[in-house]
Amino acid sequence: MGSLQGKTAIVTGGASGIGRAAARLLAREGAAVTVADVNETGGQAVVQAITAAGGKAIFVRCDVSRPAGCREAVAETIAAFGSLDILFNNAGIIRRADVLQTTEAEWDQVMAVNVKSIFLMSKYAIPHLAAGGGGSIINTGSGWGLVGGGDAVSYCASKGAVVNMTRAMAIDHGPQNIRVNCICPGDTDTDMLRSEARQLGESDETFLAGAADRPLQRIGTPEDIARAVLYFAGDQSAWTTGAILVVDGGGLAG
Repeated sequence: MGSLQGKTAIVTGGASGIGRAAARLLAREGAAVTVADVNETGGQAVVQAITAAGGKAIFVRCDVSRPAGCREAVAETIAAFGSLDILFNNAGIIRRADVLQTTEAEWDQVMAVNVKSIFLMSKYAIPHLAAGGGGSIINTGSGWGLVGGGDAVSYCASKGAVVNMTRAMAIDHGPQNIRVNCICPGDTDTDMLRSEARQLGESDETFLAGAADRPLQRIGTPEDIARAVLYFAGDQSAWTTGAILVVDGGGLAG
């Protein structure tokens, strides 16, 4: 039996990249998983892969920047599985631009998807986590939530907010036995990373080679990050809350 047998998880941004890898790993460890995403084709494919392997999963189309979608994702999870134990707030977008190049609409969209979504999903999930005796919330930050980066002002601002929001939530909800932690991935081989190359006008090959310039001499895989999510989701981290875990192959080490 897996370490998450009998648990239920919601993974936002679960149709691709880190979210997809995390959804599949949590399911392999026994959790029933709700894949929440705006990408129905990708999300349904993740659900099919999980169920084909003997796991339990549903897809909910969810725009995490809007209250109705977040409320519905939680409600459908409870209807399908009866409880909620784990919330992985992973949905995110990036806009590679400085202040002058970023439009107000782009700024608002990045903040809505990367930050407001965590507020909304947590707002609707926490009562169910508390009713079950506690649980785990994992937020996706970034190395650029801890240090600055060029031509990514809205993204850096959003991920800095996620990091400190995690700490505040850990303080507020610890008495309910709800642990709130943050993973900060480095460059990870996902569609979003490759989209950065296009935004900056670089080839994938050149961009990914630069991203691999770190002590472990490679970019991360979604599975690298998913293993950190599993740590925070399970009992191995039972006395860990408010933690910020950097998973970046040593990129911030020096």
